Amino acid sequence: MVTRTIGDECLRMVSDVSSRIELIDAADILVDEQRGDPSASKKLDDLLAMTEVIYGVYLPRNVISRAGRLRWVQIISAGVEHIMSPEMIQSPVVVTNIRGMSATPIAEFVISAALMLVKRAPLCFQLQQSKQWQVFTVAGLHSKTIGIVGLGSIGREVARLARAFGMRVIATRRTVSESRKTRNVDIMLPNNQLLELLSESDFVALTLPLTPETDKLIGEKELRAMKPNAYLINISRGNVVDEEALIRALEEQWIAGAGLDVFATEPLPGDSKLWGLPNVILSPHIAGSTENEIEMATALFAENLRRYLNGDRLFNVVDKKKGY
Repeated sequence: MVTRTIGDECLRMVSDVSSRIELIDAADILVDEQRGDPSASKKLDDLLAMTEVIYGVYLPRNVISRAGRLRWVQIISAGVEHIMSPEMIQSPVVVTNIRGMSATPIAEFVISAALMLVKRAPLCFQLQQSKQWQVFTVAGLHSKTIGIVGLGSIGREVARLARAFGMRVIATRRTVSESRKTRNVDIMLPNNQLLELLSESDFVALTLPLTPETDKLIGEKELRAMKPNAYLINISRGNVVDEEALIRALEEQWIAGAGLDVFATEPLPGDSKLWGLPNVILSPHIAGSTENEIEMATALFAENLRRYLNGDRLFNVVDKKKGY
């Protein structure tokens, strides 16, 4: 069952995997159910009763109880926190995601945000709108330190690109127990040395998943540990940061600024103070978006589907208890 509109070409890509597949495009029915259509709920109940695999971004409500034959869910995102209900975690249903697929565009986004902040792009835009010619000084990335919180596939790509700009790279990783070096990283630190990373970094890039352990990982204590001329870049999830503490940090200039692609509430509410802060660059959760994102995700799903039918281990299996 497909629960997101992916286009005819992608649907064919899935159908072509095997003649054994009965492909159901349930994207419109799911939307109708979410809008409160009771007839859509009945149709979806009937479809879920015979569904073994789901491919999409969001799942129907109460999917575990409604889909008794469900064996595998592939989510079109790296983050899976939005589907990890207690029922899903406790069930035998396998969950896979697309982690790693968007590592390059997201890492490019991190570097572009760092460049925009250090080159004072927001001020350039303001001056352009008011037709003012005002000369000012800018800085650069070379020799600056970037701290990467969460050295997974995205973090490693950020490190590689940062190296190309001559930056010093430090990072944290959950599985590291002591400081050491690794490829493209000058210093690898365990999670319990996060404050050390924050205090040394000119840029802090949050590239870790949202889990119970990382919820509001960056709060007042962490923001006050950063340099007053440092920038925070978040492409992870909004709830990794205590947003109210971040707003105070930006207003009171505990830190120099922030590049934010994710927020605690999305879309970002119109009354959020973040909209009006001059030291913030905002984007609408598009860091991982590319023109062929769905095609790439569907190609990965098609390959996983072949493996599923052959009884082989799937790519990108999520540890449901860890949340990634």
